[in-house]
Amino acid sequence: MLEYFSFNELIKGEIMESSAHFSKNELACKCCGIAEMETVFMERLENLRIQFGKSMRLSSAYRCSSHNSEVSKTGAGGPHTRGQAVDVLIGGKDAHCLINLAIPLGFTGIGIKQKGPYEKRFIHIDDLQEASGRPRPWIWSY
Repeated sequence: MLEYFSFNELIKGEIMESSAHFSKNELACKCCGIAEMETVFMERLENLRIQFGKSMRLSSAYRCSSHNSEVSKTGAGGPHTRGQAVDVLIGGKDAHCLINLAIPLGFTGIGIKQKGPYEKRFIHIDDLQEASGRPRPWIWSY
């Protein structure tokens, strides 16, 4: 049986008693410091971390619209701007394990970048729902 982590309170732009495994600094936008992570997504992420059993280094979590426009093809929108996505710096066998754990937990978007320098390899995970032009579940590569 899965153990679920619950948040006590979510205040716009601020995660209170945010997470047992992820700091506000890790979750915050690199541009403005805001960390508007969606509660259900964070519960899934905590459960993933517990099942993975190892630390998960995040290269990106929440992004404000301005920052997302600079770094993503999704422009001013996208799952990071909704607090429903993270990019985990991970490669090889651990990346494979993380993907296998993420899908049954309800993550519906898996982006895989496993080329190039090992320290720049990552797995994007999000939990967006299916919408017009955005089928889910979906797996892609960068």
